[in-house]
Order: sequence, then structure tokens, then C-alpha cells
Amino acid sequence: MPNRRELANAVRALAMDAVQQANSGHPGMPMGMADIAEVLWNDYLKHDPADPKWPDRDRFLLSNGHGSMLQYALLHLSGYDLPMAQLKQFRQLHSKTPGHPEVHETPGIETTTGPLGQGLANAVGFALAERILAQRFNRPSHTIVDHRTWVFLGDGCLMEGISHEACSLAGTLKLGKLIAIYDDNGISIDGKVQGWFTDDTQKRFEAYGWHVIANVDGHESVAIKAAVEIAIAAEPADKPILLVMKTTIGFGSPGKAGSEGSHGAPLGKDEVAATRLALGWNYGPFEIPAHIYAGWDAKAKGAAGHADWNARFAAYSAAHPDLAAEFTRTNQCQLPASWPETIAALIAKFDSDGQSIASRKASQMVLDAIVPALPELVGGSADLAHSNYSIVKASKDVNADGGGNYIYYGVREFAMTAIANAMSLHGGLIPYTATFLVFSDYARNAVRLSALMGVRNIHVYTHDSIGLGEDGPTHQPVEHLSSLRLMPNLDVWRPADAVESAVAWKRAVQRQNGPSALVFSRQNLAHQTRSTAQIAAIEQGGYILHDVRSSKPDASPDAILIGTGSELELAMQAARTLADEG
Repeated sequence: MPNRRELANAVRALAMDAVQQANSGHPGMPMGMADIAEVLWNDYLKHDPADPKWPDRDRFLLSNGHGSMLQYALLHLSGYDLPMAQLKQFRQLHSKTPGHPEVHETPGIETTTGPLGQGLANAVGFALAERILAQRFNRPSHTIVDHRTWVFLGDGCLMEGISHEACSLAGTLKLGKLIAIYDDNGISIDGKVQGWFTDDTQKRFEAYGWHVIANVDGHESVAIKAAVEIAIAAEPADKPILLVMKTTIGFGSPGKAGSEGSHGAPLGKDEVAATRLALGWNYGPFEIPAHIYAGWDAKAKGAAGHADWNARFAAYSAAHPDLAAEFTRTNQCQLPASWPETIAALIAKFDSDGQSIASRKASQMVLDAIVPALPELVGGSADLAHSNYSIVKASKDVNADGGGNYIYYGVREFAMTAIANAMSLHGGLIPYTATFLVFSDYARNAVRLSALMGVRNIHVYTHDSIGLGEDGPTHQPVEHLSSLRLMPNLDVWRPADAVESAVAWKRAVQRQNGPSALVFSRQNLAHQTRSTAQIAAIEQGGYILHDVRSSKPDASPDAILIGTGSELELAMQAARTLADEG
């Protein structure tokens, strides 16, 4: 059997070969973290290459996603459906090995990571989802939700502000099954980070409430393994873990190791050849010998672990059939059988009541009805629960002691959105998050990634338009609505009254191929009278509410008035004024 360094060198070789062939990429991080990845993937990671969506698998994330060849090499070597031909197409259009990891494109990729820090925030979301679902479904003698979240990260992730937001909350929530491994190599694209990044990372994370294991030699497998053992056995077991691994970027490269020269560009043909010689890797480009494949193969181990879980789930199903059915339903993204009747009755009630209320209040009334009907719906707000009206009677706090369905995110709009993205990706939950529309700017990059990944994340934004009033221009969103509507694959709903609010929630909950932004007013909005056909047409996103051509339906209109949200009643008033004036 090959030794650990040989196994790690296979990752290094694939990384430098793929980047060299693409003439683009980041070989340094995969070469620096290869030894760490080898220990984690071969000794600790619970996964099944034959079924990348096994519900109780560990989640592995690459927050420093520029080093994507590390993950592609690991997936290929351990037995996932990622053949060598795909590695040879690294960074090429239509390949399964894009320049940064993309969920849904590559088997085994859990989330799309590119903008630094968001993968770390996603890791918090995955760990939080595991906590909520474990509390909801596990029973004495029957544990079906029990997995860890592992995330690799670099200096850039820690410099991004989202890392503070997310890691602070992770410590507060005591997410003990979250293990972050920091690639402390001291290099970023511009060179040695000492000139712009001198934080005491250990003290910083200890202040958040994390366990920190510092100064681990990231190239010595014995030291790496010892640190991971301490992490998984840490007491108390309710703190997230940060392992600070000292590494050399571009490890093995005689001319570029330890410098920014290996960070974001190919090593060059001569340096690749020299690195092969220095590592003792006596194989050609993209050549992996059989004994190396055998040392990496995780299929048998993964199948055994998965089979054990299947047996435990069968016993759980026999002991708790209703819970098992609910677990299966939510993991398959199926809504309860009662859902169509629940939401239809609510829409009909809003129409018959005809209340003129703020759409944020209508949204709360919708949540009052659907939160008890959808156990998988988990909400939260960035310190605005009682302004967004995002919390309802059936809401129960998610805290450090266990489950619940409502998260107090604090003033952390960016992390909140990225965490919720991961909760959706995890499976079994439908997240919604709430803040003022003007603060969608703070969350924007995570909103964009929710659209790019096609995740069911419901972004609730209230206090839209200049109707906000006395708070002044800093809190009056003007350009925000248009900018959100420009974002591909983001459904933007701006309801004009309670009926439209209920329909917007219906569509957002039912949508499975992307996020929705629900934009609600602070001020009261007039109820609009509609026919049954018009109520049904709301789901199209646009419809004719009032048409003066009843006697001449084929006539060309002189004018078309278009309004959404709080402007719809103004458009209706204008239509009546124009009609009165002939």
C-alpha cells in the first residue's frame, strides 16, 4: 500500500497538471492542503461515492473555492462519478470541473463557492440544519441525523467580513459538529499577508466561543491526525472547532513553494517537471497508478457506512413510522398533502375579508397559517422580527439548547442569507429570512448565489419604497427593487394587497428551482376586488386587473397603466380619474 505522502502527492500532481493544461487556475492551495485532505478523506469523512446525496453523509465544503482542483482530485480518486476526462477539461465550458466548485454541476459538491467567506458561512448553515433536524427527528435508541460539517478555508475567507458574522453566530449557537480547517500559509494573491492581515486568529475565534487547536503542522499526517482526534473528542462538545494548520502554499514546487507565484497561475512546464522530481512522483501528466487508486478508494467503506444507516433507518421506521415518513417527505422536497387546501383557503379568506392592511402584516398572517402546516419551514430575521412581522405564534426559538423553527440572526444580513442558502442545500428544510429592503445590499452576494445555485431560499424584504417616510433616505430603498429584478433566476414578488401576499408566499414555498424575494410594504395597502380568474392569474406574476374596453375588447388601448405593490392603488386611482375625464 502507498504511504500517506504518496497519496497526497497524487492530489498535488492532478492539481498542477489540470491547471497547467487549462493554462488557468490556482495550484498552490491544493498542493499545500493535500496532506490535510488525505487524512480527512481517508480517515474521518463519512461519505458514499455511489450516493452523493445520502442524507446522513458528512458535508465537506471548500470555502477557499479557488483551489477547486483539490476537491475535484479528491472526488475522482475516492470513487465519485468524475472520470479523468473531466479533470482534463478543468475550467472548460460544459465540463464538470469548473474554475470554482458549483453545486449541481459535479457529484459530491455541496455548495457553490467562489466569493471568499461564503463557504464558511454555508458551513454554519449546514451545521445548523443538522442540529435542527437532529432535534426534530432523533429519538432515544434511534439516531438518524448525526453528521459533521467540515470546511476548508484560507486567509481570504477570514479577511472577508462575512466570516465574523457567521463564526460569531456559530459560537453563540454552540455548533459542536462544525469543524473548520484553516490553511494558514501566509500568502494571498498580492503576496505575504503580513502587510495587511495580522489578526490573532486564535484569540479571535476563542472570543467567539470556539475551540481552537493552533500551530498544527499541515504536512505531517501524524500531527494532522492528532489534531483531528482532539477536535472530534473535544470537551465540552458544544463548541465549533477551528484547526489552524501551518502549510506551505505550492508544497513541493522548488521554485514557487511558499510564494504568491503558485497562488493563481500555472506553475509552468519546467516547474511542473521540477516539482515531479522533487516529490518523487515518477508518473506522467494525469497518470495515477493502480496502487494509488486502491489507497484512495472509498467506495467499499462508504457503502458499508451507508448500509449501516439504512438498517438503522429501517429500525427507526418500524419504531416511529410517522416520523420516518415525515423525514422522507421533507428530504424529497414534497409538501404535505394538506398544503394545497391550506393555502387555497387562506387566499379565499383574504379575498372575502377585503382588508386594507400593510403587506408586511398580510405576510405575517400568511405565516401564522402556514408555519404550523409546514414543519420544514424555518424562519429568521436580522434583528427585525417585530418590524418584519416574520415571527408568529407557532415560532419557536432556535438556540444553543436544540431545535426550533425561528432563528434570531442578529444584525448579520449577509451571513443570514448565506446560512439560509446552506440550510436549503442541506435538505429537509425550507428557510426564509427577513430584513428591510434597503439592507438587501448587505446580503446581495449571497442572494446572487442563491439564484445561481437555484436553491429554495425565501428572501423577505419589508419597508419598501419612499413610503417608509421619517427614517429618511438611508432607509428608503429606491433602486433596490430594480436591481433585484435584474438578477437572473430570482423571482421578485411585490404584492399589492393581502391576496397577492398570500399568492406570493404560495409560489415561493412551491418553487424548487430557485429563490424568491418577497417585498412587502410598511404602510397599509388598499384591497383590490378581483374575479376568480384574476386571482388565479396572480401566479403568472403579472395580469390585467382593470380593463375599460369591456364593450370593445379588441380595441387598442390609448394607455396602459402598470403598477406593483403600493403603486397599484395609485394606478387604479389614476385609471378612475382618466375615465371620469373621458
